[in-house]
Amino acid sequence: MTRAVFFDVDFTLIYPGPTFRGEGYRTFCARHGIDVDAGRFAAAVAGAARILDSHGDAPYDAEIFVAYTRCIIEGMGGEGPNLDACAREIYDEWAACQHFELYDDVADVLRQLARDGIQVGLISNSHRCLASFQSHFELNGLVSAALSSPEHGYMKPHPSIFAAALQLVGAAPDETVMVGDSLLHDIEGALRAGWRAVLLHRGASPSPARASELGVPVIRSLRELPSVL
Repeated sequence: MTRAVFFDVDFTLIYPGPTFRGEGYRTFCARHGIDVDAGRFAAAVAGAARILDSHGDAPYDAEIFVAYTRCIIEGMGGEGPNLDACAREIYDEWAACQHFELYDDVADVLRQLARDGIQVGLISNSHRCLASFQSHFELNGLVSAALSSPEHGYMKPHPSIFAAALQLVGAAPDETVMVGDSLLHDIEGALRAGWRAVLLHRGASPSPARASELGVPVIRSLRELPSVL
């Protein structure tokens, strides 16, 4: 029986608009006198991922995300004394909902879950205000509980944030499902807490072999989620 489904937010429910793509980063950097190659953005993001992955179970610290952003800028060829200032500006703007788009499968699926009597929750490592997120994307009334790492104090996959989320909905671990795009932060964190989990792997690239090893269902769209539940 499924009583609650929690969703990661960034890259699960929303994705960055132009502000946080290659040309957007180039614009940020130009304001700080930093020259970067927008064409190197995708590779730079992939290279910087190690910074976030190396801080699993850590207390929330904005400096982790500033360092991550700085690494992206450097991966795009940026250098100079203004790197930190630029990275902090980008980090601050990441919290603004207007820079993001809602995936087109989100609202319908959340409405279906709510109609089916399943509590919908959010757990995010971002510093974005989750109340503002719900309001901006017109999801008010669909979300029963929301918890962010800055609010809680620890980031996913730390078990305490999953335990705190359970208290918000009054469900047992085996009645609760985590849906997210990160194997480390969302899926493995939930499994360690005794939850069930579903990996959302959008796009056409092969799904991670690790998901099969963990016995976790993999979906390409949230529209597949109700049948998996």
